[in-house]
Amino acid sequence: MKLVSAAKLRRAQTAIEGMSHYSDKLNGMLASFLSSSTGFTTELNAERDCKKVTLIAVASDTGLCGTFNANVINRMRAVLDGYKTSNTEVEVYTVGKKMYNAVKKLGYTPREELMPQSSAPKYNDIAAVARELIERFRSGGTDRVEVVYSHFKSAAKQEPVSEVLLPVELKMANNEAVAAVDYIVEPGRDELLQALVPKVVEMRLFTALLDAVAAEHAARVLAMQVATDNATDLISQLTLEYNKGRQQAITNEMLDIVSGSGASR
Repeated sequence: MKLVSAAKLRRAQTAIEGMSHYSDKLNGMLASFLSSSTGFTTELNAERDCKKVTLIAVASDTGLCGTFNANVINRMRAVLDGYKTSNTEVEVYTVGKKMYNAVKKLGYTPREELMPQSSAPKYNDIAAVARELIERFRSGGTDRVEVVYSHFKSAAKQEPVSEVLLPVELKMANNEAVAAVDYIVEPGRDELLQALVPKVVEMRLFTALLDAVAAEHAARVLAMQVATDNATDLISQLTLEYNKGRQQAITNEMLDIVSGSGASR
């Protein structure tokens, strides 16, 4: 299982690396256009009173991955508790059977549109859900969209995080160092930005799910390594105990033979 998870981890890392090139270019374009478009606003970065929240919570379908699921479920509970204290209405999309069961136990009715994306995320399917959430945000059906998942920091460390997808934070892009590029844009910069910002939301959701898959496989590799090490130690201890017992039995038999020989004389 460790070898299988290691192979899947390599594929997941390759997918993230390939996505990062596209993501960097897209964010670079966004930053460049924002730096030259003063006062640009869009419906997707509008801050509103947070009365309705859509939460996307990501875990795995199976266990045997250490504390991976427990950590991200605890993070999800903390986020939900925060919204409970402010009497905010929360709707939850779940990814992974472990998260689905955890959300149901908390008394929510999870939506399952993203459930098939837990092991092998597909961009088109995820983008379709992202577009639905964008339209609901525009129409006022939700005031905030947040995703909770495990971030793959390294093969030895996965960190549960929560990231706001909507409203889109555009200030970060404005603060980035942007190379001066003289684009010729038709029909105009604002029109292009209106089309570009939804793509950024789709890309961020897809990247989060790819990140979660890599974190899951990394956690499973680590858990299987720990299990292998523990099994090896246990075998060594049992072998030692067996050898001690066998040696003691042989010694007792030899003592019986010697004692019997002395008595016969």
